[in-house]
Amino acid sequence: MPPENGNPAHWSARIGRLTALLEDTLLVLMLTVMIAIAVLQILLRNYFDLGLVWGDSLLRAMVLWVGLLGAIVASRNENHISIDILSRFMPPRVQALANIVTDLFTVAVCAVVSYYSYRFVELDFEAGVTTFGKLPAWVIEAILPVGFAIIALRYCVAMGRKVRVLQGRAG
Repeated sequence: MPPENGNPAHWSARIGRLTALLEDTLLVLMLTVMIAIAVLQILLRNYFDLGLVWGDSLLRAMVLWVGLLGAIVASRNENHISIDILSRFMPPRVQALANIVTDLFTVAVCAVVSYYSYRFVELDFEAGVTTFGKLPAWVIEAILPVGFAIIALRYCVAMGRKVRVLQGRAG
């Protein structure tokens, strides 16, 4: 066993790569299936006056999942949309502080949304709400609390790195 295998940084990087691969693969698969179902629906409706009864409901559910998975992927490298016109004119130290405050705000908002979406999913679970077919609604909705919790965690870690850099320690 090579010596780096016992190194926590090695395992952290490896888990990060595997997580990124899983996220990217799931996102591409879901988007591909969405496109295939949408095209199939169009063809069936236009040429055969038919359609998949569950097709539109599934597409709506998949839009939710693709949107949240996309946000999770964007949070991996802090690639969310931002308006940084003011930060361009700030000194580097003030800009770093502004980034930390922005990350803190992002963490707070995502944590609150995660909590309340968890409560929403919990209520649907307890009530036995179903969607198309007999699929429980909570299965589709589960991406909400999980996705926002992952985004909050990623921005919390990013904020910690920025604080260490600001303090002069290696990030």
